[in-house]
Amino acid sequence: MKIEVRDAYVHNLKHIDIDVPLHQVVAISGLSGSGKSSLALGVLYSEGSRRYLSALSTYTRRRVTQASPAQVSAVRYLPAAIALRQRPSVPGSRSTVGTMTETLNVVRLMFSRLASHRCPNGHQIPPTIEVARKMAVSGDEMGKISCPVCGVKFAVPSAEDFAFNSGGACPTCGGSGQIRQIDPQTLIEDPSKSLEDGAVASWHLPGRNFMPYVIEQMGVRIDVPYQDLTAHEKDLVLHGEKKQYKISIPSSTGRVFNMDHALYENAYQAVEDTAKNSTNERTLTRLNRFYNFAVCPTCQGTRVAPHLLTSLLDGKNIAEVSAMTLESLAQFVNELVGHLPENMQEMAQQITKEITQSLTPLLELGLNYLSLDRPSASLSTGELQRIQLVKTLHSQTTGVLYVLDEPSIGLHPANVTGLIDIMHRLVEMGNSVVVVEHDPTIIAASDYIIETGPGAGKIGGQIITQGTPAEIKKDQNSLIAPYLTHTKKLSQRQVSAKKHIFDQGRIGLHVTDKFNLHDVTADFPLQRLSVVSGFSGAGKTSLVLDSLIPAIKAQQKGTSLPTHVDRLDNKQIKTVKMIDSTPVGKNVRSTVATYSGVFDHIRSLFAATPAAKKKKFTASRFSYNVKAGACPTCKGTGVINLDIQYLPDMEETCPTCGGLRYNEATQQVKWNGYSIADILNLSIAEALPVFENQPVIYQTLKLLNEIGLGYLILGEGTPALSGGEAQRLKLAAQMGHEQKGTLFVFDEPTVGLHPKDVEVLLDVFERLLSQGATIIVIEHNLQMIANADYCLDLGPKGGQQGGQILVAGTIQQLCDNASSFTGKYLQAEFMAE
Repeated sequence: MKIEVRDAYVHNLKHIDIDVPLHQVVAISGLSGSGKSSLALGVLYSEGSRRYLSALSTYTRRRVTQASPAQVSAVRYLPAAIALRQRPSVPGSRSTVGTMTETLNVVRLMFSRLASHRCPNGHQIPPTIEVARKMAVSGDEMGKISCPVCGVKFAVPSAEDFAFNSGGACPTCGGSGQIRQIDPQTLIEDPSKSLEDGAVASWHLPGRNFMPYVIEQMGVRIDVPYQDLTAHEKDLVLHGEKKQYKISIPSSTGRVFNMDHALYENAYQAVEDTAKNSTNERTLTRLNRFYNFAVCPTCQGTRVAPHLLTSLLDGKNIAEVSAMTLESLAQFVNELVGHLPENMQEMAQQITKEITQSLTPLLELGLNYLSLDRPSASLSTGELQRIQLVKTLHSQTTGVLYVLDEPSIGLHPANVTGLIDIMHRLVEMGNSVVVVEHDPTIIAASDYIIETGPGAGKIGGQIITQGTPAEIKKDQNSLIAPYLTHTKKLSQRQVSAKKHIFDQGRIGLHVTDKFNLHDVTADFPLQRLSVVSGFSGAGKTSLVLDSLIPAIKAQQKGTSLPTHVDRLDNKQIKTVKMIDSTPVGKNVRSTVATYSGVFDHIRSLFAATPAAKKKKFTASRFSYNVKAGACPTCKGTGVINLDIQYLPDMEETCPTCGGLRYNEATQQVKWNGYSIADILNLSIAEALPVFENQPVIYQTLKLLNEIGLGYLILGEGTPALSGGEAQRLKLAAQMGHEQKGTLFVFDEPTVGLHPKDVEVLLDVFERLLSQGATIIVIEHNLQMIANADYCLDLGPKGGQQGGQILVAGTIQQLCDNASSFTGKYLQAEFMAE
């Protein structure tokens, strides 16, 4: 049986008809912007989830975020759908790996039933089956056992009692593991300033600007730099007693204002009292800069109430077990049963079996380095998505369509096999899987492939080929086939010879201790493309994003290096630019034209026309963000939203302007035969000949076209762009001028990119390098790694098994290193060519 999609026209889909096999792993491939996500998420998921929700009561549907009906004539034989998106929502501060995976629930049960508990008189009671028996009793006797030493009767903690989000929370931090406190370093804005010139930052808060005159009455000099004050004077600034003083404040006009009861608030109190008394949101937001979060002194960050740490499982408390890596936890659980009394072993096996089933897929997906107490907010998007995938597998559902949006994000090639296995296991359980993917290994391992294209944007949105992997490999129309058959070589760039890599200089740093990095020295060549590779959790982010970049920025500001970096060798890098794939702009008012900077020049052209001058239209008139030029109905957005109660909100094209954003009078002004709305409806490629005689506009559009964005529409909203498109649009703003002294840092820039798109990105990198730039890329993609001048490979695995620099050298040195998993997989790719 197949899902029958008829006449789908979501985004750029060209009214396509397609049959998607059920009960198989179906891979959808294509260039960035070719319509893959429109088909997978915009049609299959959107309709599948909407139809499921439509079966719920009206009351329930009003409280659930619903997808709008897909733009498609018919979809038949479609199961209920679940999507695992490329960018999962960031969990809250109370979420951890343990709560997300629900493994902590079983660990809590394990501690309640299998642990050695301590009686109120301090006697540690060995594990006993009596706990489980008493937990089954109702009433006041529930969970109460007697101490075999002193005879006292007490209640042992239940599984719920061990929950840090409930009764087991630390009383000081409420289970967050952190306390909010004022950061002393933020109170003094500039030590070189005097108090009367504003040295104390907290005295800039509302109603505190007269504090220098109050402290002057206390004998503190206010006309010398803060750094030159005596220790006693500084102590009064920071900790002086809150008292009233009589002061005189001179004004700029020469008048003097007298205050008989001016209350002194020291630098700390100014923040605390403002926070206590203010309800103004802007003021409270301003206060955030004075605070930092410190580890809770009561629970030491474990989140758990201290009395619960007396319950021990094989000598370890729940905080110690939660801090274990998942790999260590699996081993601990495996050995636990044998250490318990014989009459408890059957129950223990049942509980530990549940944990093992939770941990196994997490380990297979390379998340062995995570711990249950790791905050979910600190996880990468790839890690979050893999945890979602494991939860899905653990739920053992059947008859569901799973739509996965590039699940290989953040996944080392060594863990791809585990991902493929999980997708096929979902199918074996009676489900269907549709995966939007670029990784040739995952595409080749699917049961069926659908390719969208042939290009992107206006020239995409069609089905160019479909079939089994064997059929696709032989199809001349397929864009992915050369990468599946290895006829397309990985190497694209002419990389630097080993002896010349550091000819232009280097950046070096030494990390003393940061997560799993201990006593690590790293060097990066200038004006070269360097790749930092290795397993998830190997230390790549810690080295580059948490150490190198902050150290260089601190050097530029003249402030102290991060505490974990004790040496930075950098004489040439003056600017660091972090280019990521997060969406550009916050709403539909940000478009390709506005973000690229060409729109201001285009509006000036319209304002210079005779028709505009006659009507006294200035350049601002041709902005859809200005009331004078915008359509009065949609206010310049081109769409209107309709609230239809329990049905999903409906977005429709504005009936007044037809989606063109402008009012009729503005559209009547023409430049070279085009209205301003006509211009915004052009693609970049179409606009090139139109602006051939406008050098500033033409050069920007030419650059965007050369880096593979020619298909984008000038009026297209930037928040809707894919990660790869957003990344290249940001890059375009940096190109075209001298880049010597500039370091570009990319964190997995190949996310969302087809292998052909990666080739375009490598061409962009080559242009930046030719302009003198230095590039560092954190990456798992073998195609990107194969084209680096220099590679730092960390490992050998993640977490406690990572943190070492295995290879610091050329790609050949990487392939030759027996300890490197990255080198092993890269060598295999080269051999397959």
